[in-house]
Amino acid sequence: MAGQDLLHTQPRPMHWLATATAISAVVAAASLLQPPDAKATTSPAAAAAGQPSAAAPDPDKVTFPVDCGPNRLDVVKKASGDLDGDGTTETVAVVRCHSGTGTPPSGVYVLAQPSDAEAAPRIVATLLAPARQRSVQTLTIKDGAISAALLGYSTLDVPRCCPDVHKSVKWQWKGGKFVQSELPAAMGTRGV
Repeated sequence: MAGQDLLHTQPRPMHWLATATAISAVVAAASLLQPPDAKATTSPAAAAAGQPSAAAPDPDKVTFPVDCGPNRLDVVKKASGDLDGDGTTETVAVVRCHSGTGTPPSGVYVLAQPSDAEAAPRIVATLLAPARQRSVQTLTIKDGAISAALLGYSTLDVPRCCPDVHKSVKWQWKGGKFVQSELPAAMGTRGV
């Protein structure tokens, strides 16, 4: 009789199946339930695959090398992406002096975030200086390339309200620097 009392304690296939099912249910429930402050992080493998891993640098935290006199400086356009393939996100910012009339010239700058996330972003490249007297109409980033439609003036006699020169350009990281090229004429209405 003593041997029969222990029969119920010997594992059978049904016991193993029930145990495996219970453990699977606990693991599945744990993977679905996360604490409210849980954050997703990008693994080194994701960064190597070209997925940006850090937040985009904020142009509102940068002091740009533009003298606007008594007027404020406006960030009028911005776009972000991994421009140099290092797995970090850069921001391209278009800035110009505030003006109620006319079209003030734009500056186009590439910003990077230092390793200290609390530090202000820094300017790592000037793509277009305001001294070139161009305004940026559109700005996009696609596949690491920066594209922009630029407006300008053929002579000093052209009113500042009405740019008569249109040019589409692209900047792309090559050989450790940003290289500018002109996009086909179909992208812009008139070249410089």
